[in-house]
Amino acid sequence: METKTILENLSHSHSFDNTNQRAKRNTLYATILTFVMMIAEIATGIIYNSMALLADGWHMSSHALALGLSFFVYAMATKYQNDIRFSFGTFKIEILGAYTSAILLLVVAFFMAFHSIERFLNPVDISYKEAIFVAVIGLTVNLICAWLLKDDHSHHHHGDDEHHHHDHHEHQHDINLKAAYLHVVADALTSVFAIIALVGGMLFGAVWLDPAVGIVGSVLVFVWAIGLIKQSGKILLDANMDNPVVSEIIEVIENSKVKATITDLHLWSVGKGKYSCILSLEVEGDVEADYFKKELQIHEELVHITIEVHKSIQPK
Repeated sequence: METKTILENLSHSHSFDNTNQRAKRNTLYATILTFVMMIAEIATGIIYNSMALLADGWHMSSHALALGLSFFVYAMATKYQNDIRFSFGTFKIEILGAYTSAILLLVVAFFMAFHSIERFLNPVDISYKEAIFVAVIGLTVNLICAWLLKDDHSHHHHGDDEHHHHDHHEHQHDINLKAAYLHVVADALTSVFAIIALVGGMLFGAVWLDPAVGIVGSVLVFVWAIGLIKQSGKILLDANMDNPVVSEIIEVIENSKVKATITDLHLWSVGKGKYSCILSLEVEGDVEADYFKKELQIHEELVHITIEVHKSIQPK
């Protein structure tokens, strides 16, 4: 039998379809809305000389970029979900998209801060009423996008008598959807700051508020980007050994009826809330690996388990 045929027969047990079609559709809608509003805010920010409006527009561009990348990786994940080259499915395509988006957001944050500082040093006249009007529209678009993206995932709650260990696990969200939603919230906050700055400048002549808000917006983008880099980078680098499920695996082995010692343990993420693990055990007596696999089945997040069992050598 050819290698490709063998892999095709096996791939169903190794791949996990994580693509959220509703999230994919809503992300596309949010991307289109955001892109149109981004163009409007940047253009009017230049026309009306508002750094706050420009900052909000650039922040919205980072939002559009994040959403665009999210939609793109959803499309790629769907396209390649049955590709046998991906041992554990296309989950990490989404993670790579989130990581790339975060890197580009750092660049956007830098330019936002740079132009705001420049405006501090060289203030210009601002058409406040027009700029406020556009900023309010931008905030409205942010709120619509937040509504599209919020809670677009399912939580399955188990009863007290069924897998109660999930209660202390962090809910496993779609990282792209979570990133997009957080970005929308941050963008909405920047829009609020922009409106406050423009109103303050118009009523009290506080011209300095406008570039100050631009700097605040850049800090928000920077903080959000760093958080996303840490979250997505951790998954890409398989840094999962601090996950609560590791302690649960150890607990299951230690509390099993068969005396066993863990000599090696590896865990990595292969899907949204799904993990694969390799476990090496030294046991006393005759016991098969299937016994421990059955014991670990209480943890539904463990979808692919490899166990090596070595018989303990008793001293003479």
